[in-house]
Amino acid sequence: MHLEITHETTYRYQPPADTAQHVVHLRPREGRGQRVLAHRLDLQPMPLALKCEPDAFGNERCFFSLSSRHDALRIVAHSRVETSPAASSDDLPQTAWEDVAAAFRFRKHATWDAAVEFTFPSRHVQPHDDFLAYARTEFTSGRPLIDATVALMHRLHDDMRYVTHSTDIHTPARDALRRREGVCQDFSHIFISCLRSMGLPARYVSGYLLTHPPAGQPRLVGADASHAWVSAYLPGEAAGDGIWIDFDPTNDRWAAGSPGEDYVVLASGRDFADVSPVRGVIQGTSHHVMSVAVTVKPVLAAAT
Repeated sequence: MHLEITHETTYRYQPPADTAQHVVHLRPREGRGQRVLAHRLDLQPMPLALKCEPDAFGNERCFFSLSSRHDALRIVAHSRVETSPAASSDDLPQTAWEDVAAAFRFRKHATWDAAVEFTFPSRHVQPHDDFLAYARTEFTSGRPLIDATVALMHRLHDDMRYVTHSTDIHTPARDALRRREGVCQDFSHIFISCLRSMGLPARYVSGYLLTHPPAGQPRLVGADASHAWVSAYLPGEAAGDGIWIDFDPTNDRWAAGSPGEDYVVLASGRDFADVSPVRGVIQGTSHHVMSVAVTVKPVLAAAT
């Protein structure tokens, strides 16, 4: 499937900002069933310089600074991506979850696996007994990691209510779990917190999900939104050759190899703080208003 994404972020400042420095994660990733066919970043006002480079997790991030006074900033990312269907999950190893957790427990002369980085606490993911108690219901003795993780996803999806604007990025995952409501960021942070509390690697994925308008109604430009889900790690026979499996507790979907052809991966990291689409430091203003408009639409593949 070929998908065209327009992600527009606008900031309005009062009084105007004197200077600003920003970093963005807005270029979709390559690999795992996804190929970037085109990408363009439009900025108004234009910065003097724009520098793009990989971050520590293999995502492309771009830095730019504005040194002149401005009362608005408009960031528009245009992307075209080819996605592939998810792989079959029939042949996944049925490794017990305890064995996976044991493989990432520190021990002398252990073989290093890069996925161990995603077992530790991070800014928005703080393992806690509340998450441990919630996860233990599904992570029973000897149960395969895949079965337990799928069951946890189903349970979280059933227990939580998706309520727009019920939380913000500063809402702790424990609060969202206690209230049993939130948005996709909360679903993902809770899910990751549960897995890491069990000693299992899990990472945060930001991106987009193709949505379908109601029958008979047109697709509305700018009416879509960014999405977030989780990847859990299933080790292979040798360190480093395991696979990341995608779980979307918000929509109760999971897939191996790639998240599915209606998903677009922007970036992945320990939690939202690593992959925020736009963040920055502004000087000279006391108030700003942000608006975001996202459009994801299928397009016909170019003739070859």
